[in-house]
Amino acid sequence: MGHSEYDPAFKDRRPWNAGRKLGAKRPLKPQQVWAIRFWLDRERRIRDRALFDLAIDSKLRGCDLVRLKVCDLTSGGRVRSRATIVQHKTGRPVQFELLDPARASILAWLECRGGTLDEFAFPSRINHAAHISTRQYARLVDEWVAGIGLRREDYGTHSLRRTKASIIYKQTGNLRAVQILLGHSKIESTVRYLGVDVEDALVLAESTEI
Repeated sequence: MGHSEYDPAFKDRRPWNAGRKLGAKRPLKPQQVWAIRFWLDRERRIRDRALFDLAIDSKLRGCDLVRLKVCDLTSGGRVRSRATIVQHKTGRPVQFELLDPARASILAWLECRGGTLDEFAFPSRINHAAHISTRQYARLVDEWVAGIGLRREDYGTHSLRRTKASIIYKQTGNLRAVQILLGHSKIESTVRYLGVDVEDALVLAESTEI
């Protein structure tokens, strides 16, 4: 039933979020992306390198990333340069690009794992017919950021989703483009997701001369 706020014991209860860092997780910086890639290569974690590169380029939510199948990523024996999936959360299609580093690491992983086109690209170790869970993906992200000396509390799976989007926004200031890439239905969601504020708007304005 729980305690009433007037119960003496209520005052002694430790809040569930005590000591936890809440709110949006930080995106990775370009040098941190390459540091994680170097660390994964050194540790010979082929699957994790492919998953990391795919997460950065695709900008997908974790629930969509882990559900990708081999056929979503390949065509004619090659890794696609562009792919489209239907988002689990919104039911809307979203397209994403795969650049050379991602295509190379994904191909290396798929060659190692084998399997058929209808199988999940990143199968569960417990049940190969299923995909890795979002919880397992989150644990892997914790390992990756800790591997290069970052605080786990500051980063999460959404850090990888936000990384490329935030870089694109900083370079171009094009919110509409980022909205499309993230698959948001409303641009207000993109504004909140990127943490765009008045300071960002003023910096863009100050760099524009007419």
